[in-house]
Amino acid sequence: MNILVFDIETIPDVESARRLYDLHGLNDKETAAVMFAQRRQDTGGSSEFLRHHLHSVIAISVFLRTADKLSVWSLGENNSTEKDLVQRFFDGIERYTPLLVSWNGRGFDLPVLHYRALLHGISAPRYWETGEDDQSFRWNNYLNRFHERHTDLMDVLSGYEGRAVAPLADISTMLGFPGKMGMGGDKVWDCFINGDIESIRNYCETDVLNTYLIFLRYELMRGRQTQAGYDAACQKVRDILKTEKKPHLKKFFEAWKTA
Repeated sequence: MNILVFDIETIPDVESARRLYDLHGLNDKETAAVMFAQRRQDTGGSSEFLRHHLHSVIAISVFLRTADKLSVWSLGENNSTEKDLVQRFFDGIERYTPLLVSWNGRGFDLPVLHYRALLHGISAPRYWETGEDDQSFRWNNYLNRFHERHTDLMDVLSGYEGRAVAPLADISTMLGFPGKMGMGGDKVWDCFINGDIESIRNYCETDVLNTYLIFLRYELMRGRQTQAGYDAACQKVRDILKTEKKPHLKKFFEAWKTA
């Protein structure tokens, strides 16, 4: 079975905000400030985290496991358009029909990707299949919360109980994996404003690595993997990281060795 672990990073959708709030004439930073202020007002000051449809995708990173390879990368290039990034993600599903694995993908990443695909007119028939054309999707598709074809580890491990959810950084660190390495989602907008897309993509790649390693432990916990199989799967990840030349992946490898 092909496995595709994914994570997205987002920034405020300033173009949509200008249309929604009549903010024409403001630059991106000013528009985002209004968006955050509006959200604080809507939530009584408790949060400025924007609603899903007001997020624009700036990076999508994936970890792909097929029968003959493991690889981690970010889709597209630093200057790729949002449409290109989202198109590439759904094209991957069309090509591999993978088991999707995420951390909070059902609560955040996929709803955002739905809205962005809608905005850009992106077709993704394999992703939206529910059994009408392929009967194998009737009881196991990407859309049903309780189907495994998309396994949201945060959702599953919390027992689908909102009060029991945990941050990826906490669980990965608790299990001895590197966890967050000097950056968090709250720094993405500042990095984007400063033109540092590369750091955003690198951060996203470490998140998918942490998520995949948690997935391996999850498979061990539920009896889908033996201890020997789990150890071998972890070693395969170490092996590909050992040969990586990208500094952030080398740093991840070193942090994992000493954890």
